[in-house]
Amino acid sequence: MLAAERRKKIIELAHQEKRVLVSVLSRMFDVTEETIRRDLEKLEKEGIVSRTYGGAMLNRHTNEDLPFTARNIMNTEIKQDIAIKAMDLVNEGDTLMVDPSSTSFELLKLLTNKNNLTVITNSVHILNDFSGSEMNIVSTGGHLRPRSLSLVGPLAHHTLQRYNVDKAIISCKGIDLDKGITESNEPECELKKYMLQQCDKVILLADHTKFDKVAFTVLSELERVDYLVTDQKPSEPWIRRLAELNIELIY
Repeated sequence: MLAAERRKKIIELAHQEKRVLVSVLSRMFDVTEETIRRDLEKLEKEGIVSRTYGGAMLNRHTNEDLPFTARNIMNTEIKQDIAIKAMDLVNEGDTLMVDPSSTSFELLKLLTNKNNLTVITNSVHILNDFSGSEMNIVSTGGHLRPRSLSLVGPLAHHTLQRYNVDKAIISCKGIDLDKGITESNEPECELKKYMLQQCDKVILLADHTKFDKVAFTVLSELERVDYLVTDQKPSEPWIRRLAELNIELIY
């Protein structure tokens, strides 16, 4: 197993268990404890874990605000499943605003064959990885937030206000029947609010772990969403409420 793949597994375990032990990881991956310590040291430098005696713990708030590099390698199959279900919501010729979430990134991968798409985004990762695509990519500009590889702030807000688009493609950290759609950090949340203001339709990508969860700051009421795409059938109260709000549920 390559070191990068091993660290990916360690991140997933830390995300699930909140704490990992060097001795257990050493046996699990059949490597020396010193190798595991080097892995944990690297993950600590990336802000994902904090090393403790005999192991490491997931950082406080990391569960909600993981760095993009970590989010991008977690639950990949779920994100791809959501992306497949959402791809038909985007038509050729559409203008889009796309947030820097890893699920939105997976959806864009499936849209490269659709003609004449315009994508306005604050995602540095999208700007880099799709620079050679046929999509018309527009950067918001703004202040770099290294943790999420996103551009935020007044300049990004001003750019978004210059455009009116067909659809906004966003994810979130939590959706709740009472609290609505919530996010883990304010700078990105404020930028997404501008996306919601400038679009005709909103496509929300949210896996089953986001339901009945409330994160730090409020993004929007549920009513603003037109399509909610997830990986599992939600509970009956959710199905009833989404139907009342005329939100198309896709799972």
